[in-house]
Amino acid sequence: MKKPDIDIFYFGESGYIPNHPKFPVLHYKKVFQHNEDKIETIFAANNWSNTWINGIYDFHHYHSNAHEVLGILKGAGCILIGGESGSKIIANSGDILVLPAGTGHKKLSASADFQVMGAYPNGQDYNLKQNTKEDQKGAAEEIKKVPNPSSDPIYGKRGLLMKMWC
Repeated sequence: MKKPDIDIFYFGESGYIPNHPKFPVLHYKKVFQHNEDKIETIFAANNWSNTWINGIYDFHHYHSNAHEVLGILKGAGCILIGGESGSKIIANSGDILVLPAGTGHKKLSASADFQVMGAYPNGQDYNLKQNTKEDQKGAAEEIKKVPNPSSDPIYGKRGLLMKMWC
């Protein structure tokens, strides 16, 4: 792993996407460039599990009951984070996105080979909420109850997440 370039994003509420009231999104760029096969091992070593491999939905969604890390295994994608008034980012193979509970995300476009691995601290189960008034009901309260992770998904106890989220 190389030392990454990191972008930090804070978002307020956007439409019916609550976003997190305190914690920022962290975008670790090129941290696993040419070592994407190590992403799951590193996530697991830092207690981020309940993994899946797929893409990112092409509609706004968020998880009100869990934080999420996304590791880009292959390809590249343009992702809108934070809802319609959020930020467009380009996520490339080897990048990592750490999304606090409530953070909206949506794939805008992607390469044909785009593949993502998701994981959750302590193997948390997660729900799927969309940009609707109905899904927003009670979400803010659920987000506040999500426990802080015990480690950064990449750098463990010394990671930036531990400084910014705890």
